[in-house]
Amino acid sequence: MRYYNKSRKESLKELESNADKGLTQSEAEARLKKYGENKIKVKDKINPFIIFIKQFKSFIIYILLFAVAISFLTKEYVDASVIGAILIFNAVFGFIQEYRAEKSIEALKKLSALKARVLRSGKVQEIDSKFLVPGDIIILEEGDKIPADSRILSQKNLHTLESSLTGESAQVEKQEREISGNLVVADQKNMVFSGTLVTKGRGKALVVHSGVSTEIGKIATLISEVEKELTPLQKKLNIFGKYIGAVVIAISIIVFILGLFKDNLFPLLTSGQYSAFLIQAKSWFLTSVALAVAAVPEGLPAIVTISLAIGVKKMLKNKTLIRRLPSIETLGSTSVICTDKTGTLTKNEMTVTKAYTNSKVLEISGTGFSLEGKISKITKLDLLLFKIGALCNNATYNSSKDKTGDPTELALLVSAHKSQIHDLKEWKRTDEIPFESERKMMSVVCLDPKTKKNFMFTKGAPEAVLEKCSRIIINNKISKLTPKIKKQILNKNEEFAKQALRVLGFAYREITSQSSQESNLIFVGLQAMIDPPRTAVKSSIQKCKTAGVRVIMVTGDNIHTAEAIAKKIGIKGNSILGSEFEKLSESKKIKAIQKTNIFARVDPKHKLEIVKILQKQGFVCAMTGDGVNDAPALKKSDIGIAMGIKGTDVAKESSDMVLQDDDFTSIVSSVEEGRGIYDNINKFINYLLSSNIAEVLVIFIAILIGFPLPMTAIMLLWINLVTDGFPALALSADPYSKGLMNRPPKSSKEQILNKPTLFSIIYVAVLITIATLLIINYSVNQDFPLIKIQTLVFTTLIMMEFARIYTIRAEYKLSLFSNKWLVLALALSILLQLAVIYTPLNSLFGTTPLNAFDWTLILSATAIVFILSIAGNKFRNKIFKD
Repeated sequence: MRYYNKSRKESLKELESNADKGLTQSEAEARLKKYGENKIKVKDKINPFIIFIKQFKSFIIYILLFAVAISFLTKEYVDASVIGAILIFNAVFGFIQEYRAEKSIEALKKLSALKARVLRSGKVQEIDSKFLVPGDIIILEEGDKIPADSRILSQKNLHTLESSLTGESAQVEKQEREISGNLVVADQKNMVFSGTLVTKGRGKALVVHSGVSTEIGKIATLISEVEKELTPLQKKLNIFGKYIGAVVIAISIIVFILGLFKDNLFPLLTSGQYSAFLIQAKSWFLTSVALAVAAVPEGLPAIVTISLAIGVKKMLKNKTLIRRLPSIETLGSTSVICTDKTGTLTKNEMTVTKAYTNSKVLEISGTGFSLEGKISKITKLDLLLFKIGALCNNATYNSSKDKTGDPTELALLVSAHKSQIHDLKEWKRTDEIPFESERKMMSVVCLDPKTKKNFMFTKGAPEAVLEKCSRIIINNKISKLTPKIKKQILNKNEEFAKQALRVLGFAYREITSQSSQESNLIFVGLQAMIDPPRTAVKSSIQKCKTAGVRVIMVTGDNIHTAEAIAKKIGIKGNSILGSEFEKLSESKKIKAIQKTNIFARVDPKHKLEIVKILQKQGFVCAMTGDGVNDAPALKKSDIGIAMGIKGTDVAKESSDMVLQDDDFTSIVSSVEEGRGIYDNINKFINYLLSSNIAEVLVIFIAILIGFPLPMTAIMLLWINLVTDGFPALALSADPYSKGLMNRPPKSSKEQILNKPTLFSIIYVAVLITIATLLIINYSVNQDFPLIKIQTLVFTTLIMMEFARIYTIRAEYKLSLFSNKWLVLALALSILLQLAVIYTPLNSLFGTTPLNAFDWTLILSATAIVFILSIAGNKFRNKIFKD
């Protein structure tokens, strides 16, 4: 159906809809059953079976599976079964980790779902866009992402960006009238399309196609709200893992060759006894492969993903939606937060408390959006000010529970109600000049129901409105707006602003021609509203100072209002107007930013410039934004933060994270979360690498110096399971250090395997190796049987690796039982270890029961390693102290 060929009336008739009322809820529900949800089906849904099979896709695992096959062929069924079972358990752990991460990311996509403003039964509602149906009437405003293909019914200066469909980057100007011919998407000027963006103006449109029937649905393009990508840390760890893997495989090959020499097996090859060689060489082959499996840190990327996924869930509880996983890493390095004032540092609960008109100040009582309250000393001559505020307004207020729109505009509707104006619905809007951040004002043209004359009503920043005024109305008389009177108004504006009030100016003029330009206006007065700081914002800013994170206020508000709010919440530093900043030379801008923490009356282009200069100075910069024109600054910043309540879809599309409550405190909580996640990943890497390196060194050095084989292949695989399984997973949920926000942010260039971490890993690995080799030496001198030596080494390594976890946690000053999951994981792992020593399972694992003296030996060695590890931490901190 070519709706662009049809008139608006024909399109409405075709879809049995009403432009003023839309569909009823029951009609919408019936059509939802007929047409289905307004979404494109995701083809690559999570497949648990595929995720499980992926756990076996590894070169080393292939070798181990080959070894299992050899064991079966040589009738070593017990070895084959045990190794196979351990491999399956390992796969199960890997599956749990990856599946949890995938489910978290899938949940993230659902939370990022698009909202739509729709007219149902004559009332504007906000619903999930997936519930839109053909026939629905949608309301479009600047910054919206269009939720479905729709025929435009009415519009004012509506422009869209359709590059996602057409590839053209230029804005498309829209129209209402029908167009003839068979046209391509780019020429359908009276249509708007799903997935495209409103860049200017506003409009009303009729949904004609939804879901797979839309243009973007036809070409089967899925626009994902969350990009699935490896984080920078995961990429680094993948490369590091491959490097470690190559080294370990090389060592494993050397161990295999040394083992053959040790057992004098090469003569079997030279004499042609291949079958005997294979049977006797099999144990060394299995040991070498198991060593590679145990030593290669294949779990690193998975644990990173799990840690990030857990962080995403925690942040959601703190009202922060992360759109891209790499952002969590960047949060830990954030060194400056550039934040809007209104609604982010303040409550965005606007209440008009003062007005200035007819050369007098009016006091207005009441709080919030409650209609209770009154205006003192008001006369009929003062009503025009409140009438302009209500007519030059796109908010709707039916009741305290049924209201939509910008809080500033809602506050103006409330003040108009308190002034007892009742004839507003009779005024018909005939034209509009939408608000633009560059102009800092908005105008509408309305038809007076009594005189049938058109009037322009304007509201905006007082200085911007005054620039367009040549006259002023006082006591129903229009006079020339002299410089002296203008100065009096600006002084009153400054007086209000210094009281932390947000001030708007109001003006009007009669429209006597077709021209609707904002010029030669008649100034009427000011309305000043209070927007108090959020309760917790002052303590959050103090927390930032302690954490070495600079906070910069970047606002479109009056400089005096900005300074007053800044003083209340503890932001100190110089202040500057955006226009003044713009005039500075590059070098002076750099100097200004070093000392300035309050930027007032800024344009979006100023935000972008501030970000660029801060980044050149080495700051990791977070920037907040809500409008279409904020998108460049959000994209350029290291962390783009969009407002979830008042933010446009364009801003959200350009952001890395969305504040669901628009609260500055949520940003600070997210920075803290980012630091905590980084710490937990660091703990795991430290634990895993120091343990794995120790295992390799023990086997390698023991063979080099002529000791018997310290552990069998099954033992190595078991260690990999019980130490890298539950305990490692529990570490990803470790509580964060209390001093997390008492230290400066880490450098974005800092490697996770920095010098202190590498020192710790190597130092502890060497300690564990020496202690274990001393136990082997003692056992050999005591002429212990091989099975007991291997059981001692096997158990010693497990106990020392568990002790290693607590030496790492001690660095972060975490108490012994602060992570209940870790306690349970270690308890379970120890019970499993006891089971393979003291139950019939010992015949499968090649172990023998240990006596009290054996345990004394193991625990004494573990305690010494623990104490020396703690001492090593202190020594390391002195060596690498900044």
